[in-house]
Amino acid sequence: MGYWVVVVDDEPLSLTNAKNLLHEQNMRVSCIRSGKEFLSFIEKNTPDLVLLDIMMPEMDGFETYRALRLFEERSERAQIPVIFLTGEDDSEIERRGLKAGASDFIHKPFDKEILISRVKNTIENSKTIEALTEEATFDKLTGFLNKASGIGRIAELCRSVSGALLILDLDNFKLVNDLYGHDMGDRILVAFASVVRLNVRSDDVICRIGGDEFLGFFADMNTEDAVATFTGRLNDQLAGEAEKLMGSEHGIPLGISVGAVFTDEQTKEYQFLFQRADSALYEAKRNGKHDYRIFDPDVTSEDGKADLDGEIVRLTQILSERNNAAGAMILGREAFSWIYRYTDRLLSRYGGLSARILFSLSSDDSGIIFSDMVAGFGNVLRTTLRKTDIIMQWQQNMYFLVLPFRSRKDTGRVVERILKRWHDVENSDRIRIQYTAVYAEKEEYELKEQ
Repeated sequence: MGYWVVVVDDEPLSLTNAKNLLHEQNMRVSCIRSGKEFLSFIEKNTPDLVLLDIMMPEMDGFETYRALRLFEERSERAQIPVIFLTGEDDSEIERRGLKAGASDFIHKPFDKEILISRVKNTIENSKTIEALTEEATFDKLTGFLNKASGIGRIAELCRSVSGALLILDLDNFKLVNDLYGHDMGDRILVAFASVVRLNVRSDDVICRIGGDEFLGFFADMNTEDAVATFTGRLNDQLAGEAEKLMGSEHGIPLGISVGAVFTDEQTKEYQFLFQRADSALYEAKRNGKHDYRIFDPDVTSEDGKADLDGEIVRLTQILSERNNAAGAMILGREAFSWIYRYTDRLLSRYGGLSARILFSLSSDDSGIIFSDMVAGFGNVLRTTLRKTDIIMQWQQNMYFLVLPFRSRKDTGRVVERILKRWHDVENSDRIRIQYTAVYAEKEEYELKEQ
């Protein structure tokens, strides 16, 4: 099992009993005689659980617990679960301990089954929560903060710390996926993450906000020279990593463009700073890529009105660059409903064929993870259909498709192509698929089953 438990108790007999019982479960046990000694110990050690006696001289369990939590907060360490130990049968003491935040209570002398059960349950619950918290906080591929967690942290820093907000965008990354495959694309992203880590400090914050786009806040980065040096190092080192992974003749002009903005007394709101950094990034990419630009407010005219000709070029380029994924779009309900209504009105007003298809998946096979198979079918839909087609996951096992400008005959061929590609997916034969289609010209329904 390998769990590490620290027992803090001034009674030698209690320490010995706890140590013997936990050793039987292959747990590592450290015994400490006082709260003060424990606080010194914890500065350099991180056990899985603390068994903390309440009634100790000089510094009781409650005082020790508060000091532990204060230390963890100041050092930004995760909280170690604590179970209080008591020889008293006092519900008020238990209430006070649980209110303070203790995970559980164990009475002395120890009952073996209760001790082992509560120690195991507390540690396992703590590790489950820790894993879920990490999954919800970090991007699995790069190890950086994910978008939701990262933006929240960075927004706080923008308001309170002097520094620079940077958007980092990989240039020509799509070519890696297209020419070398998505596995190589993932390896390049991991290499990029390693390069960034080599060039940032512990108090800098980085998060992944898109497929190949990252956001960072760099405390006390207040000069253009610092941004220029940072960008140059990233580009040089990424080029070396790309050669190691794809060979010296890979031919892809892979690099990093950086858009930067400095915080100041008048400019501290994250959203405002992000828009400025995004504008600077556009300038960097428009002027040859692999470089940086720092936001310059002088790009607007003296009367404060934007150059609309330049702005529309900028806007269309940004939208086309950031929405060039292959295949159809899988949209959430709200976005799908807006596009559905627009498409319906457009075809009604100006004419044209269209088809709507509802796919339903089911299975009684307990040997597969049904949600993974449904997601796999969604990926087949996305990569098989055209960019003009749209998809919505209507229910957990249903996908609704809108195919503009498709005749009944065309739609039949599309469905055949979808099912043919689905048959190539592992375990697809363990899923039942039904679909129904309706066509704009006659509104006739067909129900078919694979």
